[in-house]
Amino acid sequence: MGDKTELIEQRSEKLEEIRQLGHDPYPHKYELSHTVAELVHEFSKRSGQELEQEEVSVQTAGRLVNLRGHGKAGFADLQGSGERIQIYVRQDRVGQENHQLFRLFDIGDIIGCRGTLFRTKTDELTIKAEQLVLLAKGLLPLPEKWHGLSDVEIRYRQRYLDLMANREIRDIFIRRSRIISEIRDFLESRGYLEVETPMMQPLAGGATARPFKTFHEALGIPLFLRIAPELYLKRLIVGGFDRVYEINRSFRNEGISTQHNPEFTMLEFYQAYSDYQDLMSLTEVMLQKVVQAVTGGLEVPFNGNSIDFNEFARYSMIEAIQEFWKEGSAPSTEDLCRHDRLGALLEKVGLDFKADLNWGKLLELLFEHVVEEHLIQPTFIYDFPTELSPLSKTRDEDPRFAERFELFIGGFEIANAYSELNDPEEQRKRFKEQVEARARGDSEAHEMDEDYLKALQYGMPPTAGEGIGIDRLTMVLTDSDSIREVILFPHLRPKS
Repeated sequence: MGDKTELIEQRSEKLEEIRQLGHDPYPHKYELSHTVAELVHEFSKRSGQELEQEEVSVQTAGRLVNLRGHGKAGFADLQGSGERIQIYVRQDRVGQENHQLFRLFDIGDIIGCRGTLFRTKTDELTIKAEQLVLLAKGLLPLPEKWHGLSDVEIRYRQRYLDLMANREIRDIFIRRSRIISEIRDFLESRGYLEVETPMMQPLAGGATARPFKTFHEALGIPLFLRIAPELYLKRLIVGGFDRVYEINRSFRNEGISTQHNPEFTMLEFYQAYSDYQDLMSLTEVMLQKVVQAVTGGLEVPFNGNSIDFNEFARYSMIEAIQEFWKEGSAPSTEDLCRHDRLGALLEKVGLDFKADLNWGKLLELLFEHVVEEHLIQPTFIYDFPTELSPLSKTRDEDPRFAERFELFIGGFEIANAYSELNDPEEQRKRFKEQVEARARGDSEAHEMDEDYLKALQYGMPPTAGEGIGIDRLTMVLTDSDSIREVILFPHLRPKS
């Protein structure tokens, strides 16, 4: 700590010297002829002879990330827009006063440089400086070994340092942006309209999760940060927008893990006159197009596996349990559809469970234990218990199951979709069941939403809807093992 304090004091003293030389250390602007990235991309293939003949004059700016030499000539590396370029500073070229300014620079300072391009004897593209300008003094020294910054605490809490130090982290967020752009292009080419719905809602609805609560002083009412935009997007289907989507921030007051962050980004989209089978096919095509555009192919590495987007497997939840069962003979469909036999199966695989859980919850527990870890390749799991799906239509031939699917990639859920329930009386009945579950202590159960029920009474066409986790999809397409790697500012526990 003492060494760091001394370095800060030294930098502060240099700042005062710079002011005494008559330089404003924090000027208002600086004109660029090129960014650092533009210089690298435009001139990296030019030979030294070509640069000499053209006499290319440039003016650029960036962060000093290396300083070498403190005599009458020195080199430095300038970083900007994810690229670096070397600058060469000679006293007889920049002048004594400007060279004195250069000697007061520290690694981490933001500077401007005007000069001409040339190549050194080692053939490195370099700016021969004619003028240097300080644009912002870095009063705090960069962390030790910041070029390979690996301290997770620093990387997540001070993401700006992570982005400076680690090119691959910068590339993750560039790819994330590209993923979202490609999704937008895909949906809008198919007639979808992008919309925005409320983040603060009078009821926490559209999914089952514990919400964050707040209070609106002027209206005098409690509000909830949305856990999903679903019920508002379906109101728009009622209003006549047949295809809508929202790339939304949602909030769930739940635990933090490698796959969960309390604030996250989802794509939700709804298509009238369709069912969950239609969206299953649409999702395959959309992800193949996005993956191809973003990665240049349909096979991507993730957690030591090669994920192949050329094919998507499909199993019902019952079929998946039977397919991946490892405890002797696979259970029959009848075993899996009876509450008493399902409890025995859970005991057989060593799972503890509450005796009062309904059949759907028990089947979900068994599925998570037996199946999920095996779903590495893109796999649709469909036909979930209706008890787990309060907003979806049931199958006509077997109302115990809802017309719902989840897409798994890399061993975890990426997407969730279903044929939307549009019968207002049946929806009221489902809401009542959720209210009863909440009264029994289920804090994630859905509340009664009278306004949404009123909207359904005006008539909503047959509709299918889907949510895709942008953060988790980005994890897969950037080979990131934690959701915190793909969220610029993840939530962390306060430092003690």
